[in-house]
Amino acid sequence: MNKLSRKCVPFTPFDKELSKANISIVTAAGVHRKDQDGFNIADELGDLTYRLMDENVQSDDLMVTHHHYDHTDADEDINVVFPIDILRELVEEEFIGGIARKHIGYMGYTMRLKDMYDETAPKIANEIDRGSRADAVILTGG
Repeated sequence: MNKLSRKCVPFTPFDKELSKANISIVTAAGVHRKDQDGFNIADELGDLTYRLMDENVQSDDLMVTHHHYDHTDADEDINVVFPIDILRELVEEEFIGGIARKHIGYMGYTMRLKDMYDETAPKIANEIDRGSRADAVILTGG
């Protein structure tokens, strides 16, 4: 008999119509607003902090701080890893109901996986859960 890992993510069926759902973005691509501090790329173990962005964030106000992937394309068009303009188009087309109040960027690289799992990931989940009005989350990597 196979044992199910206690760290696996349980399947949760999505039972809302997308046309009525608010969508949030959570990205491990190192995205943050230009007026926020960048991620600490000098930390060899990885930066476990995250940056909050609201529903009014503009793609021109975003940037990437990350050194473990080639983000040339994201530097040219942030929607490659943080599809905020695409979400706005989907709202206009009435494909989705709206954009959630909170979005999160963090730098996915870390050598401290236990700390990421035990501390940072629950904090990110709680941020989205508290006041974002998100029904679903788009997760992107770098």
